[in-house]
Amino acid sequence: MSNNYTADNIQVLEGLEAVRKRPAMYIGDIGVKGLHHLVYEVVDNSIDEALAGYASSVDVIIHANNSITVHDDGRGIPVGMHEKEKRSALEVVMTVLHAGGKFDKGSYKVSGGLHGVGVSCVNALSKQLKVSVFRDGKKYEQEYEIGKPMYPVKEVGSTDKTGTSTTFLPDDSIFIVHEYKFETLAARLRELAFLNKGITLTITDEREKNDDGSFKNEVFYSEGGLIEFVQWLDETREAIIPQPIYVEGERDGVIVEMALQYNTSFNENIHSYVNNINTIEGGTHVSGFRRALTRTFKSYGEREKMFEKLKFDISGDDFREGLTTLISVKVPEPQFEGQTKTKLGNSEVQGVVETTVGEALKNYLEENPKQSKQIIQKVIIAATARHAARKARELVQRKNVLSGSGLPGKLADCASKNADECEIYLVEGDSAGGTAKQGRDRNFQAILPLRGKILNVEKAMEHKIYENEEIRNIFTALGVHHRDDKSLNIDKLRYSKVIIMCDADIDGSHITTLILTFFFRQMKELVEFGNIYIASPPLYQVKKGKQSEYCWTEQQREQAQIRMAGDTGKIDSVGVQRYKGLGEMNAEQLWETTMDPDRRTLKQVTIESAAEADRIFSVLMGDDVPPRRDFIVSHAKYANVDV
Repeated sequence: MSNNYTADNIQVLEGLEAVRKRPAMYIGDIGVKGLHHLVYEVVDNSIDEALAGYASSVDVIIHANNSITVHDDGRGIPVGMHEKEKRSALEVVMTVLHAGGKFDKGSYKVSGGLHGVGVSCVNALSKQLKVSVFRDGKKYEQEYEIGKPMYPVKEVGSTDKTGTSTTFLPDDSIFIVHEYKFETLAARLRELAFLNKGITLTITDEREKNDDGSFKNEVFYSEGGLIEFVQWLDETREAIIPQPIYVEGERDGVIVEMALQYNTSFNENIHSYVNNINTIEGGTHVSGFRRALTRTFKSYGEREKMFEKLKFDISGDDFREGLTTLISVKVPEPQFEGQTKTKLGNSEVQGVVETTVGEALKNYLEENPKQSKQIIQKVIIAATARHAARKARELVQRKNVLSGSGLPGKLADCASKNADECEIYLVEGDSAGGTAKQGRDRNFQAILPLRGKILNVEKAMEHKIYENEEIRNIFTALGVHHRDDKSLNIDKLRYSKVIIMCDADIDGSHITTLILTFFFRQMKELVEFGNIYIASPPLYQVKKGKQSEYCWTEQQREQAQIRMAGDTGKIDSVGVQRYKGLGEMNAEQLWETTMDPDRRTLKQVTIESAAEADRIFSVLMGDDVPPRRDFIVSHAKYANVDV
């Protein structure tokens, strides 16, 4: 490397080249999330038109070649000459970063889109893109290749419609994943329909046909907005009050909307949004809500003398147990912060939300005494359970201190103490755990065998969770615990990768789901920060003579048998071993198929939609059987269920 560092070394990337050079800076990554984010950027523009009162419908089409069309019935992107740029405003919007109407508050009061890079970023990362604009009785269009216009904006006909239609094909030289997931896009459109009541959002998949020959299709429309959203999330939970509490108001240019429902579960589920962006790390709007909830309900309970018999103080957490809440705020100039840039930082929003929600809750408590007393009784039960859970938690921590290292006896720890390079396998059963201990790399791989199926935390009170031995072992092995405010001291995490390794059968899948439920409900931060993985052990080993091949699916097994049979076509001559469990593999086989970083396949667990994940865990692990049966039937053709 040369020591010369001169002006000639300074590289200037023109136009959209910067996006293609560093795509992850603009869309998060070049995998599944980034690919789907392209659609969200275009849809966000259409939603902005609807929020401004000019559009009522948005249509998304997945074409057979995995290209996407997004169409809306808004005003249509302006096509007139841009005075400064000396070219059509449409071309400016499509080819210049940070150019668009959402930066002019006269055009849009609030707008979605986390980074503001918009459709020009989509254009830069697409092989081809075509935009059609319908406005002023005429149809205009322009096409692009890798972000560059193929010709000037041209008028191509007359029309009585208004709106914008954008069709793009993501560049497969940039993205490592090329296939769109219908369920992922549908989940986001459903969420947007709830967040923006009165707008119709449609998704059509031209890659799959229904029995009647029509394309797979879903339509989302919500008249009730957040009220219907919270009812949908709580579909499998038993409500304590007959109808959700709903709040709507506007102060200082900030629009606040909230719906909450109390249920008999033991979990707190708060889902928050700013300008339709899911703020998974919360922020000032969530802080404002929590302060209002605690202050208003505590004041009511004290005034009604309902806390007099308690021998300990009521905590803010007690008011949120068994609570499902949707908070949506529209902020003219949102400021995002946090590890994933999804935490609202605007200090003024906290006061607006606290005042708006506090006044509405106070009125509800005064006007609904029966429901109010039911809620406070739930709070008292939660406080009693929390007190018991705190004692159980302190007992676990005290035992860890007294036992020296504090690590479970079944844990085979690794030599390295550098958390960034260490990983731990949570292994189903002592037998498989023993094999894993023999096959691992002791320098950086730790093994914790788990006996049988761990407790279903979806249906357990908190103190019962801490009394469960297997769960205690997970807490102590990872080195983390809950603080009094229920946050996780993630800075003490001893391993950067926590890998769930269970048998590749139905029982193994059930145990994996139980463990995932535990992490989602009790250690959600580990999921959000990408620390949780699922190992992928093979289902088969196909052998003929000295030839040997591992297979993870039925299709791979069939293809391997055909290959090994060769010209003879006698697949009977090819041996197939079906692995019923991890224990059937020896240490060397387990290492080379499932544990060797150079050859294994790990599935990272991420949350594409916190609200969707919340509902799925409730459906799969809750008490209500019919919704679970319906879910399993509707997803039966999929080998894996993404949560």
